[in-house]
Amino acid sequence: MIAPHASSTPARTVRKAVVPAAGLGTRFLPATKATPKEMLPVVDKPAIQYVVEEAAAAGLDDVLMVTGRHKRAIEDHFDNAVELEQALAAKGDAVRLDAVRDPARLANIHHIRQGEPLGLGHAVLCARRHVGDQPFAVLLGDDLIDPRETLLSRMLDVRERHAGSVVALMEVAPEQIHLYGCAAVEPTGERDVVRVTGLVEKPSPPDAPSGYAVIGRYVLDPAVFDTLERTPPGRGGEIQLTDALQEMATDGTVHGVVFDGLRYDTGDKADYLRTVVRLACDRDDLGPEFVAWLREFVAGLDGGAAAQGRRFAA
Repeated sequence: MIAPHASSTPARTVRKAVVPAAGLGTRFLPATKATPKEMLPVVDKPAIQYVVEEAAAAGLDDVLMVTGRHKRAIEDHFDNAVELEQALAAKGDAVRLDAVRDPARLANIHHIRQGEPLGLGHAVLCARRHVGDQPFAVLLGDDLIDPRETLLSRMLDVRERHAGSVVALMEVAPEQIHLYGCAAVEPTGERDVVRVTGLVEKPSPPDAPSGYAVIGRYVLDPAVFDTLERTPPGRGGEIQLTDALQEMATDGTVHGVVFDGLRYDTGDKADYLRTVVRLACDRDDLGPEFVAWLREFVAGLDGGAAAQGRRFAA
């Protein structure tokens, strides 16, 4: 891949990011039968491009994608498309030409395959040879963080000051905590930083140690690899990253950054649709017209399905 764009981000010890993208995407079948879930469009970019853009904006210029079989489309998206670029250049379509070239210019992007879907912990372990003995970030594609937020940069700063590992936490409603890993925490004196004393994968509400859910951003110490090597399969028969971090938290080396900003969940169909609508509404080129239509559409719902169908038929 060609060199990434220059960045004004201050130099840090963390330069590498790992993006696990080997899941089967079963919740989005049949769309994901032949198309990777990570390549489903969020407005006009695949979801995984938002994740790589976030990593690049935080100064992480080396990105390893852990993929699986039938994920070749991800590799192609972040590669050069010579014929397409030549066709757009010949037409003088500079805007679309830049859009096509941008994914390959975001970072130095590498790919490795996870031979079997054995869990997030196993996917992270697949990155060991590439990462080596350096700290690194892990970004999950189901969680999109609004580009105006600085969550990842904040986590990198906390890693610089405290060493160890850092997880992103977000307070969720009690009835939702069973969908996440959940952290037991204690204060540190900083408003948005806590020390993580324990982690539980997808607890029932009565068993949850707090209302803080672990969302899909991590900055991990390379010691996590040794821990993952000896972590037995946990919930779902998979090697859970949460279980490894639970062991590491016992010596006080895991911190959490509490995030209360804009996060978009693309993990299921309803959340995916909400994400597309919210991001489309925020676009300068699409938002005004789309919001006006959306207001009219929602108002028309009160008129009954038949009337609404006549008014808004494409």
